[in-house]
Parts: sequence; structure tokens; C-alpha cells
Amino acid sequence: MPVLSADVLEKYEEAGRIASKVRTKIEDTVREGMRIIDICEMVEENIRNLGGEPAFPCNISVNEIAAHYTSPPGDERIIPDESIVKIDIGVHIDGYIVDTATTICFNPEYDEMVQTSRIALETAIRTIRPGISTSDLGSKIQRAIENMGFKPISNLTGHQIGRYMIHAGKSLPNVSHISFRKIHEGEVYAIEPFVTTPNARGRVIEGEEAHIFRFLKRKKLKLKESKRLLNFIERKFRTLPFAKRWLIKDNIFNEFAFTHLLESKCLMAYPVFIEESRQWVAQFEHTVYIDKNGAVVLT
Repeated sequence: MPVLSADVLEKYEEAGRIASKVRTKIEDTVREGMRIIDICEMVEENIRNLGGEPAFPCNISVNEIAAHYTSPPGDERIIPDESIVKIDIGVHIDGYIVDTATTICFNPEYDEMVQTSRIALETAIRTIRPGISTSDLGSKIQRAIENMGFKPISNLTGHQIGRYMIHAGKSLPNVSHISFRKIHEGEVYAIEPFVTTPNARGRVIEGEEAHIFRFLKRKKLKLKESKRLLNFIERKFRTLPFAKRWLIKDNIFNEFAFTHLLESKCLMAYPVFIEESRQWVAQFEHTVYIDKNGAVVLT
């Protein structure tokens, strides 16, 4: 991959500034008892007010839920007392995406586990550089987590980022693995160590809920409403994830047409990820640009 041009890097940097501001603000705002939907919409509105667009619906993943929970329309769920709350934020400028996450801990019992995820992220940022293999990076992250007495989630990974593509090309596992793939100058990655308790299974499984969706492919559709909805989704979101809440706000949502698009495999759904043994999970995440010296943190 060639080194990014100055104008592309500037768009990544601006997206990163917006994401960082929103993340900092939300860290100071979230409290026990708040409605999750209010937090999601606050994050997304702040991104737009600062001149960006959400790269995906704000994820609010509580306790054993590791990722991919966003509020459905009319969601009444709240932040529970004594919980740990992972907030995952994506911003794009003209399709150039940054992805960042934080964990807010309302339960002192989990403070050290939350801190371990932060330390693992800092370790990864110091370690990643041109020429290192993803296997070496994963080993360093795993060691940092296990040295603190906790366990990485083995089947959630960091990921390379491309234009209008949140998961592009290479993955960055948080555990030791066999791979000869290397990091190159000019690439952009989201690094996100997920950490759980030492007695956990250390894997996520798909839950029954799915509230985040993405355009998958175009097909011949007989229903006029389905065509209209798919055209809108493809034009507005391209390949980026979206929420039903957004379609309702745009006054385009039609339940029958939406279900038809899912059944026709024109759209895909992202199931909520839950730690298999129902142990709690912490996560921190930054997006980095790889220059000749290592990682430049964008978020």
C-alpha cells in the first residue's frame, strides 16, 4: 500500500479529532441509569455536529456483551448499576474511517481488568511498526494481558481499515497465532484488545439479537418498496453499517420491505457478540496510521 497522500491523511486526522472529542465528552457524560438509546443518539449527533458522519451506529456493550449492541428503535434498556460499559465510536470523513472505544467502569471489582485492556492497547501501539508480523503483535498483546492475570478474547480482532471499509484486508488477533502477514507503512489499523476474567472461556458467541445492518449486494426485486429502500441504503451508507433508527429518522423505513431485504440477502445483520461463559469484558481501541517509525495515533 502506498503512503497516504496529504489530503487523505488530513481527512483521517480530522475524523480522528472528531472521534476523540466525542469519546472524551461521552466518558464524562455516561451514568448508571441512563437510557442506552440516549447515549447512542448523543454520540451520533455530536459526530454530525462536529462535521463528521458516523461510520457505524454507536455500540454500547454492557458487561458480558462484548460488541455490536446498538439501541433498536424505542429501546428502553438502561445502563445498569455497578456495570462496565464499552462505548465504540466510528467516524468518517468522505469514507475515511477511524474507530475508537473506551470502557467506563462503575464496579471497582473490575477496575484492574479495565486497566489491563488499556495497557494492552498501549503495548500494541508501542509494538506495531512496518515489517512486524501480525503473529508477533498478537503474542505481545496476549502476554501483556496474561501478565496482569487476565485473558484475551481470542476470536475478536483488530482490523485494517480502508475507504468505506471498516474491516479491510488484514486482521490483528489479540492472541498468539500462526501468520506470515506483515504490517506495512501507509496502512491504517484499528487496534482493540478485548479482555475478560481469568476463568472465562475467552471467546465470544453470537447472540440472538441484531440491531446493526449493512448493504451486501444488489438483486432484482419485484417489490417497489424494497427497491426504494435498498436504493436509499446503498446510496446513503454504501458499505458502512447502519441502524434502523437512522432509517426511521430519514422517514424511509418500511418493516415489510426491510425484512424482505434481509431474507433476500441484500442486507446482512451483525449479531450481538456475547462472551461464551457470560463473563464480563473490557475494551479500549485506537485507530493508527503506520508511518516509517511506527504507529501514529489518529484517535
